[in-house]
Amino acid sequence: MGYLYNYHLKTSYVYTFARSDAMKFNQVTIKDIARELGISPSTVSRALKDHPDISSETKKAVNELAERLNYQPNIVALSLRQKKTNTIGVIIPEIVHFFFSTVISGIEDVAYQAGYNVILTQTNESVQREITDMKALFNSRVDGMLLSISRETTNYDHIEAIISKGVPIVFFDRMYTNPNTSKVIVDDYVGAKEAVLHLIDQGCKRIAHLMAAPNLLISTDRLRGYKEALTDRGLEVKENLIIQCPDGSLEEAQKATKKLLSLSTPPDAIFANNDMLAMGAMKAVKEKGLSIPTDMAVMGFSNWFFSQLMDPPLSSVDQPGFEMGQEAARLLIRHIEMRDKDQGEPQPETKVLKTRLLARESSIRKKK
Repeated sequence: MGYLYNYHLKTSYVYTFARSDAMKFNQVTIKDIARELGISPSTVSRALKDHPDISSETKKAVNELAERLNYQPNIVALSLRQKKTNTIGVIIPEIVHFFFSTVISGIEDVAYQAGYNVILTQTNESVQREITDMKALFNSRVDGMLLSISRETTNYDHIEAIISKGVPIVFFDRMYTNPNTSKVIVDDYVGAKEAVLHLIDQGCKRIAHLMAAPNLLISTDRLRGYKEALTDRGLEVKENLIIQCPDGSLEEAQKATKKLLSLSTPPDAIFANNDMLAMGAMKAVKEKGLSIPTDMAVMGFSNWFFSQLMDPPLSSVDQPGFEMGQEAARLLIRHIEMRDKDQGEPQPETKVLKTRLLARESSIRKKK
């Protein structure tokens, strides 16, 4: 059943119509509004843009009908005319990862204030999904992309292909060594070094490390910080205390920790690449009947929301995810708008954010 509307235009013309069933299911266009009001499409277009040549009565009639019919501008057609969609694409490894959810909040905070919409995709740590997502965003004509690469990504041809087509890309957290790209990262090296120095200050001397995917720069930087902390304090770096956990799963961390505990001289502390690995380590230590931190101190990285809820609360290195998202969005939007205004090719920038050590009960030992 249709709905009956009356509109009084400047000419005192009264038009009454019943909305057709077909209009319920098809996208309403400017031509539909023009036909229903008996005016030209150009008049409707100018009325929607609040053009001064259009009377207030006509503007009121057009806008009321547009609202009632849920008229939405054709973004694809608009972008073809303007060569801009005011949309940015975001590719993250995992949306369930607390750190990445805070990054997304920071991105949206800046993007929406600047008048940009956000399209979010997640790769689930799959390089094939990453390739598919980048193609989909490119075909959607996004103005630029924010990218944190997957754990599987070791070849970057698909990223270079998008860059070569003139699409601005800013990396956040995870990236690769392309000097011509912009990125927002945290100082993983310093964060890891401070974490291990804290463990040493608590009296730990045999500190193991659960390393994440070795192809990720964040993993190698945290490993470097771990090693240099030991060296600076005169402790030997023992390769048998460094175990790779490329999948980053809790089960993988449990298995690695059991291996460490079976050594003739097991470690007295574990520094994990992330909080999920630290959680797996804590589970394995407890199953062995050992006490945390008395028998084994544990330190994570990222400060996931569940870290302080664990028993005992997990020490971790806090990353400013919200700030990272804000900075990445600002950087990308600046690159996009420099190109729009023909201000030349934007120069690559790298922003490095500081981490913060959060020492909790899992690593703080009571002084004897």
